[in-house]
Amino acid sequence: MQLILVRHPQPLIAPGVCYGRSDLAVAPEQLAQTLVALTATLPRGLPLYSSPLQRCATLATQLAAPLQSPAPLLDARIAEIDFGDWELRPWDDIPRADIDAWAADLVHYRPGGGESVLQMAGRIAAFHADLQRQQRDAIVICHAGAMRLLLACHAGLAPADMAMQAAQNPHQIAYGATLTLQS
Repeated sequence: MQLILVRHPQPLIAPGVCYGRSDLAVAPEQLAQTLVALTATLPRGLPLYSSPLQRCATLATQLAAPLQSPAPLLDARIAEIDFGDWELRPWDDIPRADIDAWAADLVHYRPGGGESVLQMAGRIAAFHADLQRQQRDAIVICHAGAMRLLLACHAGLAPADMAMQAAQNPHQIAYGATLTLQS
């Protein structure tokens, strides 16, 4: 089974602002560039799974026809982490003590009262298990956090270990980038 993970295009948000579950649009020119690049490289006819957040869902919907794929299946389990009341706040405005508390417990702490990395890892593991049962290749349009957790899950890690690995390793996944997982 081959899973091709795709990160969404860059969303319309100022640098230095915390966002995860917030539903942000993408600049039309960014979307167009990403569509051209992905249409040229992704395989045809595979099912598309997408986070329901518009920065992913819009890309998935517009990829379906050129990739000769069925309409994308939107799955909330692959949405980005929920930062609670940190969402859409400048990182510099979040109290240092709160950020330090998160740094002290990257796996279990719920930033802004939202979702812990462990909670996110649980839903990502459930999504991955469903894909494994289907035993078919697929394209998954999602977020850097989801991609890092899917990579850890695909390596056979349990949710707590997935969360620890993802939380301890900063991502280097560019907007519109792909990552292929083989099993």
